[in-house]
Amino acid sequence: MRAQLMRPVRRLVLIGTVALASVLAIGVGLASDAVAQAFPSKPLLIVVPAAAGGNLDNVTRNIAQRLQEQLGQPVVVENRPGGNYNIAVDFVAKAPADGYTYLAIADSFLYSPAIVRTARFDPLKDFVGVSMYASVPQVLVVNPAVPAQSVKELIALAKKRPAELTYGSAGTGYSGHIAAELFSLQAGISMTHVPYKGNAPALVDVIGGRISMLFDTVSTSLPHIKSGAVRVLGVTTSARSQVLPDVPTVSEAGLPGYEAAIFNGLVARSGTPPAILKRLNEAVRNVVQQQELHSRFEAQGVDLVASESPEQFTNFLKAQSEKYVQVVRKANIRAD
Repeated sequence: MRAQLMRPVRRLVLIGTVALASVLAIGVGLASDAVAQAFPSKPLLIVVPAAAGGNLDNVTRNIAQRLQEQLGQPVVVENRPGGNYNIAVDFVAKAPADGYTYLAIADSFLYSPAIVRTARFDPLKDFVGVSMYASVPQVLVVNPAVPAQSVKELIALAKKRPAELTYGSAGTGYSGHIAAELFSLQAGISMTHVPYKGNAPALVDVIGGRISMLFDTVSTSLPHIKSGAVRVLGVTTSARSQVLPDVPTVSEAGLPGYEAAIFNGLVARSGTPPAILKRLNEAVRNVVQQQELHSRFEAQGVDLVASESPEQFTNFLKAQSEKYVQVVRKANIRAD
């Protein structure tokens, strides 16, 4: 009898609980919408962890300039280089998670903590993705005296002469270094790394025949490819570069599945409201669709591309981190 009397009470409690949960969910949704509608109400800051004038700085400033038009508020770019991302990361990590401070990143952001012992951040725990805004292909270039006309022939040559082929980079742990080590691991070959203080002197030595090859940005190598000072064997992206349409990807030229593009994007401190991340993602997507901006960077070998959502970019960062941290560990790359 008591059990029968309690059943209606339980139903009422259950109904009330469901109703309360629905009200709370609606309330959270309305609050989230209100946050997005009110954002932004003051200037935004994008921190660049590199010196002014480089690729990341250049692309970010152009994106920021047009974000101002989309958001109706100033978007300030501030350079905080040094410390292998630590200086910039510390600043952004200590800022309020209110959507007004962002960090511009390149691929090295994801594997820097695995290379540098002094890194004080976890890229996946401390930050959340907003959007990618640029993909920068690299090219595999060799000195014309290297007896390899294709990626397939280069791999065969490296297998015949273990560790004899030399490749340059802008320094230990830089994009070209990681791209070459990924190439070696996937191809099952051994090459000798020669680190430089920047890609420019490394390229000079490829042209001069002092080293065999280099993974370099398209914009830097393009004039030397056209002049015949270096031979290009492939581009590192999954699709061909629009400025080098006749050059195959490394994947289609002899190393299936290979991809090592440099990317630029925005991340925010973890805890930033999702509605704000979505609002900024939409603004970035609108900016990269501008044809004038596309054409300008396309001529420099830079592809402007935005993520479909903050969640998609966050998932991309997780996948890229797993890929490159494995390369760092297998190749035993340390910068300190």
